[in-house]
Formats: sequence, structure tokens, C-alpha cells
Amino acid sequence: MSTQSDRLGAVTTHLRSPPRRSEEYEDLFDQAPVIFAALSGPSHLLEAANPAFFEAFGRDRGRIDVPLGELIPELAPQGVLDRLDEVYRTGTAYRARAGRLVLGVPGAEREGFFDFTYEPRRDAFGEIDGVVVIAVETTAFHHAQLLAAEQRLLLEQIAGDAPLGDILTGMARAIEELSPELIVSVLLIDPEGRHLLHGTGPSLPAFYNDAIDGVEIGPDVGSCGTAAYLREPVIVTDIATDDRWKNYRDLAERAEVAACWSTPIMGTDDRLLGTFAIYHRIPKAPSDKDVALSGAFARIAALAIERHQAMEAERAAQEREKAVRDDLAFVLEASTAITRELHYADCLQCLARLSVPTLAPLCTVHVLEDGRTRRIAVAAATRADEELLAAPGMQDEVERAVVRVLASGATETDHADVARGGRPALPGVTGYVSVPLGARGRTFGVLTLLATGPPLDGHAIALAEELARRAASSADNAHQFTDRVQLARDLQAGLLPPELPTIPGAELAASYHPAGEGLDVGGDFYDVFPLPDNRWGLMIGDVCGRGALAATTTGMVRHTARAAARLLHDPADVVAAINDALTGSSVGEDVFVSLVYGELRHTASHLTLDLIRAGHVPPLVRRADGTVEQLAQSGLLLGVAPAFDGSPCHLVLCPGDSLILVTDGITEARSAAGEFFDEQRLAEALLPGHSTSSGAAGLIEAINAAVTAFAGPSTPDDQAALVLTAT
Repeated sequence: MSTQSDRLGAVTTHLRSPPRRSEEYEDLFDQAPVIFAALSGPSHLLEAANPAFFEAFGRDRGRIDVPLGELIPELAPQGVLDRLDEVYRTGTAYRARAGRLVLGVPGAEREGFFDFTYEPRRDAFGEIDGVVVIAVETTAFHHAQLLAAEQRLLLEQIAGDAPLGDILTGMARAIEELSPELIVSVLLIDPEGRHLLHGTGPSLPAFYNDAIDGVEIGPDVGSCGTAAYLREPVIVTDIATDDRWKNYRDLAERAEVAACWSTPIMGTDDRLLGTFAIYHRIPKAPSDKDVALSGAFARIAALAIERHQAMEAERAAQEREKAVRDDLAFVLEASTAITRELHYADCLQCLARLSVPTLAPLCTVHVLEDGRTRRIAVAAATRADEELLAAPGMQDEVERAVVRVLASGATETDHADVARGGRPALPGVTGYVSVPLGARGRTFGVLTLLATGPPLDGHAIALAEELARRAASSADNAHQFTDRVQLARDLQAGLLPPELPTIPGAELAASYHPAGEGLDVGGDFYDVFPLPDNRWGLMIGDVCGRGALAATTTGMVRHTARAAARLLHDPADVVAAINDALTGSSVGEDVFVSLVYGELRHTASHLTLDLIRAGHVPPLVRRADGTVEQLAQSGLLLGVAPAFDGSPCHLVLCPGDSLILVTDGITEARSAAGEFFDEQRLAEALLPGHSTSSGAAGLIEAINAAVTAFAGPSTPDDQAALVLTAT
């Protein structure tokens, strides 16, 4: 029975077997599930039919001897009678598979699928007197195929991580296409397990979906709320009379639904995931097919929901992991940047800058100095935030919080909408946190973050506390570093002359650059001092080592030289006295000193010097004509042998001549390639064209510029230079 002649490849055949009577067919098919009908004459009068025929077509099985078109009028518009006419007229049989028919009266139609055969029936004379219809209904098989295809598609979507909403909506529409009389809805349980949230309901009115979105589960909350509460299927065949719908009847009536069957969606761990509901527009009990459909798709929905939840959990875990990595990266980068700052104030200013806007739009840092608080750093994300911080009363309120934290040593947090024991709220601020900055058991400052939008949460506070802890350690180290550098500078200054004396007929210039950051007292030194009889002592030296021992040794050498030179008139004797002091000292073993010591006299026309060199960098003489000479005479390092044996070198400096004395921190300064600056480059730096003037100050400037250009601004050794120019 088909309306389409080419449906699934219809075949034709001519009967050659002897004709059968209708009674024989009836006996053959009476109890068979196969549909049988014998039609007589050109009007296709229903002559006989088995029970399967009447069950399939829903007609009174007692009605026979009625034309088929009259008994089942819906067949005519679908071309069935035309096909029977053709078989009756031509005697050609017709067979087809999966023919589709819509059966039933309007409003109660059903879709059916059939495999069928129409065969001409012949009388004893071989003349066609009717048509025999034999058919098998394949509706269930066809629906099963469609159902399997839809389920396979849904499973592929689940495996492909399609969005949950798309999967659930696709599932609902697939069921509604298979059974147009049904309306499908899925609700999802919330994380607390107390409310049902909208999942899908594409054929339900929007107002209905909105109304039940978030409904609390309970024993009398419609079909879905009750099914979720009981964790078992709930079948309501008539919403209008079921007490479980008493609070939702008006809503259901507006939505034009009259029955609802809900199945709880359970996870593999017996955890409630939601509900799967089928609505009907008329009061109706579910068929076995409906129950099976609900169970099958509830299981698919469970797979989709569990897959979605697993993905969401994984995504949340990844986001948490990323947040932890980001937090760690922020803290590490910020603390590294703060650690690079070598000065106390710079550390805390860096802390304020880096806190904005990552932690908060406003930040201040206060420190305790001499019993008073001082704001040492401030940072604002915008100009408006900066103006807010300057608002009347704001600074006073922040400082009051700072004082409390300094006293307690504990973090203080607050929100603008929380009563604070009568303390005035910070205007324009939604919340703040003040975190103590402490080191070595002492709170020395406070980091304050102020929020102007969403209040600071626990995560931001924890991050601020960790950053404050690290920054406090760095700031304390910087404070100690600053103090140590200042102490080293003070000690070093005490080992060098505060200023060079004025010598008639001479110009003096000197420079001293400590190694690195100047944390330790260096061993390089120079000195120029007056002596009786219009003499002047001058020297430059380098003590082996650094720190306290070098400072002690430097002081001993300077004081010994100044004392001995007043009593001894031979520079060799003065150097010998220094050597005796070193070898007889108890300050430490293996204390060695390189030294150039000389005595200077001024005459009307020139300067004369007697110089002793003890293991030191050879002095250079730059003559007025620009030539450079090296004084090669040398003796052993001081402190090496019990007695010093050396003789002075006599030197005359005429106007324009200069004596250049340096320590090995200059000649042994290394380039990036590892080469020494050496004495040759030093001599070249003194040549005309390298200095702005030939005076002592110009030569010092030329030496420093040449060393910096060669080795960079910071070197691992102290550098000292002393230049004497005759005028």
C-alpha cells in the first residue's frame, strides 16, 4: 500500500500458479502476524481479511463486503487505490518495501511502514476477479532504525565534545520527530542538588521554561521535581487531576500540556543529574514504547551530562592550575623585580607599582621611621584613582589602619558595606587590605591595597600577603645593603684624605672607585701629607684582600708612613719601617702590600721627587711634550720578607710634566673578551688628544674614561689613581 510507484524499487511479476480461493487464503493467514486481505472486483470490495489486517488499520474487523476506499478512506489520497486499480487492470503484481502510510482519522493519525505485495486473483477461467493484499508492518523496525541512527549521532556528538545544550536540544528534537505527539524537556540538577535548572525544551513555550527554571525539588513539585526528589519515574496521566501538579496547573494549562511522564537521569555513580520528561497535549498514559524511549534517552542524556561535567571539571582544574601558575609567575616576577632594587626605598616603590592593577587599583606603602609613619610609595591605576587617594580624610583613614597593623603585626581587611565599630568608611572605596611588612621578627611597614570596584577577595588577599612577605625580605636586605654600603663608604673615606693639600708649584688630582657596589672596604689607598723642611710625602698602595683586615692594614700603613716620614729623611727608610710594621703585626698572616712612596720638594723652577716602588704598578711620567715614560725600578712587596731592600729613584718634574700613579685595579681591568687594560693602554690614554687638558684633573678624567670604555662602569677590583703635575 504505497503512494509512490518507485518506492524502494517496486517489482512486477505475472502469476502462473493455479488460482487460490479467498477461503484458502483466510485459512492460511488467520492466525499469522502477516496482514492479509482479499479484494473483489474493480471497486476492491473487502471480501476477507485476517485479524492482523484490522489491528493494523484500526477498523472494525466485522466490516466486510465494503469497498476498501470506503472502509479506509485515507488510503485514496495516498495512491493506494490507484495502485490496486493498476494491478487489477494489468494483472501485474506489485511489491514494495518500507512503504509509508498515514492511518487514522484526523487528530488521531499514526504513521506506519509496511512491506507489501499486491497480486491479481483469477477465477477458474483465468480471468482477474480481484486483488490479494499480503503485507508485513515494519513500523517498529523502521522506528528502531531511526532511533538507533539518532542515538548513534548523539553518541558521536558526545564523543566529539559538542556543547551540552546542543546535544540535549538535538535529542529532544529527534524524539519529537520520531513521535510528533510528544514534547520533550530536560532539566539539570544544580551543584547543591536542590534545584532543577533549564537544560532544553525546544517545543515548550519560553514562559513555561522560564517558570520552571530553578524549581526546587520536592515530593509534590510536578512530575520532574517529584521524580528528582524520589529518584524514580513519575507518571502523571492527567495534570488537571493530579495533586502533584496543584501549584503548576495554571502554568501547564497556558502551555497546553495535559500529561507529563518524568524519569530521573542518574549517573554511573548513582548520582542525580537531572530529569528527562515527556509531555503530551491530551491526558494519556505512556505506552511501552514511550517508557522504553524515556529510559533509552535518559541514559544518553546521562552520558552527555557526565561527559559535560567531566569536561567542566577538567576545564576548571586547568583554569585553577593556570591561575596558580599565573599567581606564581606574578609573585616570582614581582619579587624578582623587587629583589633587583638595591635600595630600600626603591624596593618598596617597586612593590607599590607592581601591585597595581593586578591586585588592586590603589596601593600605598608606609614605613615606621623614628617612631613615626611615613608614606614611602604610592601607585594608582588611573588619574581618578590617584585623585581618590588625595580626597579629604582618605590619607588619615589609611594611616589609622597602618598604625593598627604596625601595632598588631596582623593583616587587616574590611569592606565599605560592613560596620566597622564606628570607624568612618573610606569614601569611594569598596574594601581594603593592609598587610604587615616584617623581617627578623619586626614589623617595619604596611602594604595597603584599596578596591574601588568589586571588594578584594580571599585570593587577592592571600596573593598580597605572599608578595608582601617576599617584598619585606627584599626591602630589609636592601636596607641592610644600603647601611653596609654607607658604612663601607664611611670607612673608606676615613682611609683616604678628605681633600688633597695645596702644594706650591704643583697640581694634584685623585680618584677612587670601589669594586662592584662598594659593599666592602677596599685595599686601594693614596695619601699626600706635609713634612718638615718644606717636604711632602705622597704614596699610593694596594693591600691584599678586602674588608676589615684590608681596612686595618691600610690604616696601619698610612699612619706608619706619616709617623716615620717625620723622623726619617730617606724614603727607603720610611718604606722599611712600613715593612717592619707589617711583618711584626698580629692582625693576620700573609698580609701583603704593594706601594709607591715618595718625598717631594719644590724649587723655584721645578719639582724633585725621590720614589720607592715596592711591587706596585710602575709609575708613569708624562712630559710636557706629550711623551710618556715608565719608571721601572722596583722592590719586593711589603710584608713578604723581614727586611726591605730598595733604593729610591730620583725624578725631576718641570712645568707641564706629570707623575701618574695607579693601582692594579686599573691595569688589570678586563674587557668583555677577557683582555687586561694593561700598562700599554694606560700610557696611550695619557697621550695628547685623549685628555681635555694636560693638567692633573684632565689626566685623571682621561684615565677613567679609557678604563670605562674598555671594561665597563663596574669592575671587580678597586681603582685608585693619583696624578701630580708640575706648574
